Amino acid sequence: MTLSELAVQEYTNGFNCSESIIRASNDYYDLNLHEEDMKMMAGFGSGMYTGLTCGALSASIAALSKKIIETKAHDQLDEIRPLSQKVVASFNKKLGHIQCAQIKPKHYTKEHKCKETVRLAAQSLEEVLSQEL
Repeated sequence: MTLSELAVQEYTNGFNCSESIIRASNDYYDLNLHEEDMKMMAGFGSGMYTGLTCGALSASIAALSKKIIETKAHDQLDEIRPLSQKVVASFNKKLGHIQCAQIKPKHYTKEHKCKETVRLAAQSLEEVLSQEL
């Protein structure tokens, strides 16, 4: 099963966009996060409930960080910075924006809600990591 399929499955199970990405990434990349840890992403859904940076993108960067960083970002800037930039660029290319308020008019439906955004966000993360690692 791909990361995208796992993320959509989590979304279908009632988790928001950011929760779906972190939960799927935890399983797919063996991030060793516990249920309590994953709750930290809950407030990032719907662009932190303000329409700002998409929660699916925020969770993608969180998962990337957990996978890459051994101690702290400043010790691995040469590694984390370009990977983060590539995930953001891929996400932006697929969805046309990184802001939730700009993404929803194009990708949100009443029937599926943000399922397509979750799928494309997971796809962006998976593609970048498969190419770079």
